[in-house]
Amino acid sequence: MVAPDWQADLALILDAAREAAKVAVSHFGQSPEVWWKNEGTSPVSAADYAANRVLEEMLRSARPGYGWLSEETDDDQARLSCDTVFVIDPIDGTRAFLAGKPTWCVSVAVVHKGMPVAGVLVAPALNEEFTATIDGPALRNGLEIAVSDADLEGMLKLASAQDMVAGFAPPLRPRIERVEHIPSLAYRLALVSDGRIDGTLVKKNSHDWDLAAADVILARAGGSITDLDGARLVYNRAEVTHPVLCAASAALLPVLLKNITRIPRS
Repeated sequence: MVAPDWQADLALILDAAREAAKVAVSHFGQSPEVWWKNEGTSPVSAADYAANRVLEEMLRSARPGYGWLSEETDDDQARLSCDTVFVIDPIDGTRAFLAGKPTWCVSVAVVHKGMPVAGVLVAPALNEEFTATIDGPALRNGLEIAVSDADLEGMLKLASAQDMVAGFAPPLRPRIERVEHIPSLAYRLALVSDGRIDGTLVKKNSHDWDLAAADVILARAGGSITDLDGARLVYNRAEVTHPVLCAASAALLPVLLKNITRIPRS
């Protein structure tokens, strides 16, 4: 049996993400039409839908045997019978996009048997592209990246809400430097991957499409994202939301998890 060619899939999803990013950029700063979903709590714009159409047309025609899970497509449970699935967020960070801020990206992953095996994040307003496969390096704009080697006894730059920082054990709290809010979760994880921040806590109810592409990039950069019990994430389940999560380097993550004392697990 021929082994899957994840590098070929990476080339495919990178091309598709770049095309979707071009479409999104054409709407950026142009006040696209906006609707509200999730009982009026989450915006979705004409740009999200347009980018999603590009991705769906390019990817599903190239890999008709793959399943499909996208934030902006009605969920089809047929994906659960597929070993391999595209997991898509056409614009991760829609609020930032609509506010004219650059911290948004197109997030595309290939998930095989519950694990992300190829992922790309294209952030055109920042001129950054992150890529990885499960059997290759993590790259930013073609150059290899790695998580930070933060001193486990020194200061730690974490992306976290203030109430979550309060959940760390008292001896650790003074060592935490909170970074400014990063509206795209996928991009936030990319910043952990390339060492610009040391880690992040993720509130419950993040989705597969927020995480999958960034997950494989982070893993190949020497880090990990887990639940608060240290369990790796499984994708393409019937339920696509996740509990509270923590991401950091392989060395730092156990320290953070050990010191989380007051944050509920789910």
